[in-house]
Amino acid sequence: MAGRFLSMFKPISRYLPVIKQPERKVRFTEKIFWTAMVLILYLIMCVIPLYGIDPRTQGWELQYMRVIFASRRGTLMELGIGPIVTAGLILQLLVGANMIECDMTDPEDRALFTSASKAFSIIFTAVQASAYIIGGVYGTVNPIQSIIIFLQLIAAGIIVILLDELIQKGWGIGSGVSLFILAGVAQQIFNQCFFPTYPYEGIFPAIIRYLMSGESLNPLFVKQGPSILGFITTVVVFFLIIYLEGVRVEIPISHAMYRGYRGRYPIKLLYVSNLPVIFASALFANIYFFSQLLSHYFPNNFWVGLLGTFEPRPINPDDPSQGYRNVPTGGLVYYVTSPGWLRGVMEDPLRAFGYTAILVIFCVIFSVTWLEVGGLGPSTVAKQLVDSGMQVPGYRRSARPIESLLKRYIPPVAVLGGIIVGLIAAISDFLGVFGSGMGILLSVGIIYQYYQAIVQERAVDMYPALRRFFGK
Repeated sequence: MAGRFLSMFKPISRYLPVIKQPERKVRFTEKIFWTAMVLILYLIMCVIPLYGIDPRTQGWELQYMRVIFASRRGTLMELGIGPIVTAGLILQLLVGANMIECDMTDPEDRALFTSASKAFSIIFTAVQASAYIIGGVYGTVNPIQSIIIFLQLIAAGIIVILLDELIQKGWGIGSGVSLFILAGVAQQIFNQCFFPTYPYEGIFPAIIRYLMSGESLNPLFVKQGPSILGFITTVVVFFLIIYLEGVRVEIPISHAMYRGYRGRYPIKLLYVSNLPVIFASALFANIYFFSQLLSHYFPNNFWVGLLGTFEPRPINPDDPSQGYRNVPTGGLVYYVTSPGWLRGVMEDPLRAFGYTAILVIFCVIFSVTWLEVGGLGPSTVAKQLVDSGMQVPGYRRSARPIESLLKRYIPPVAVLGGIIVGLIAAISDFLGVFGSGMGILLSVGIIYQYYQAIVQERAVDMYPALRRFFGK
C-alpha cells in the first residue's frame, strides 16, 4: 500500500494531464514515427522565441544549465527538462532516504509515484519560471509581460512533460528526457566543430583558416574553446564509454521448463548507465541557479556568499564585444562547477580536486539509490528472473537464493560504475571535450541505450515470448 505522502496525490492525479497507455501492441515503425515526431516538436520549440522579451537582453549567464537541461535561451524551451529532472531528483532522494514509503513493485505505488513526479514537475516549472522573471533573466519587464512570459513557460513545460510521458508510456522508444539531452548535446558538438562563431570559432573552420593563411596550427592544440585536444578527447571518450558499456559480469541462467535453453544474465559495469550523472548534474545546476538568484538580490550577504559568489567576465577574452557572463568565484557553487579546461585546473587545482570528489561522491550515492527506486536492485531482478521461468544452475528456483547471489555483484558494480562515470565526466571536462564532460558522457550513454532499446524491440517482435521477460 502507498504511504501517506503518495496517497495525497490520489485525488490530484485525476486532474493532471495524462497520456493513455496504448491499448494495443505498438508496432516498431510506429514507435520510430512517434519518437521522431517528439524530437521534431522539441526542435521547433527550441527556435520559437518567447513573446514579450527583448532578444537583446543579456540577463544572467546560465550556460552551465543549458546542456544538462536541454534548454535554449529566450525560447519556449527556456526551462528545458529542468523541472522534470529536478522533480525526479527530489523524489528519488526522499524514497532513497526512506522519508516516504514507496514500493516500486506495487502497481498502485508506481502509478502514484508517477503522478507525484508529474505534479512536482509542474510545480517546479512554475517556480523556475517565476524565479527567471523575478530574478531579471529577461531584464526589466512590466506586469503584463511577466504574466505572458509565465504562461508561455508553464504551457511549454506541460508540453515537455507530456512528450516525455508519450514516449515512456510505450508510444515511442527510450525516454523524452534522454532524447532531448541527446539532441542538445549533438547540436552543441556540431556547433563547436563546424559553426564559425559559437561564440568561439569552430575547430574545423579554424583549422581551414590557419592552413589557408599558412600559419602554424600550434595555437589550436590547447586553448580555451574548441581545440584540437578537445576534439581528440571527444573521440577518445566516445569510444571509451562504448567499451565500458560492453564490460559486464554474466551469470548463467536456464529455463525451468525448457531444459535445453541456456543463456546469461548480464550485469554491466555501468549498471545504472548515465542516470547518476543526470541527477548529480541536475543537483549542481540547481545550486548554480539558486545561488545566482540569491546573489543577485543579496550581493553582500554572508550566508548567500557561502552558497556562491559571482563576478562578470567576458565570454571570449579575445573579443569582449561578445558580452559578459557571471563566473563563480567562491562558495559552494565554486566547487560544484567545473573549472573548465587545463588552465583553470592549473590555476586552482584544489577546485578541480573538490569538483571531481563531490561529483564522484554524488554519482555513487545516486547509483546506489537508483537500484531500488528504478527497480534494478537484487530482490527485484531475482523476482523478475523467477517470474519469467528462469533459474540459475546450482541454485533452487526461488527468489531468495538468487537474490543472495545477485547481492555479490549488483551493489559493488553500481558503486564502481558511479565512480567511473564521475571521473570520466570530470576529467574530460578538464581536457576541453566538446559538449562538456557531462554532456558527452550522457549522449554516448543515451545512444547506447537507444541501440539496446531498438534491438530489444526487434527481438520482442520476432519472439513474442520475450515480452514477459522484458516486462512488456
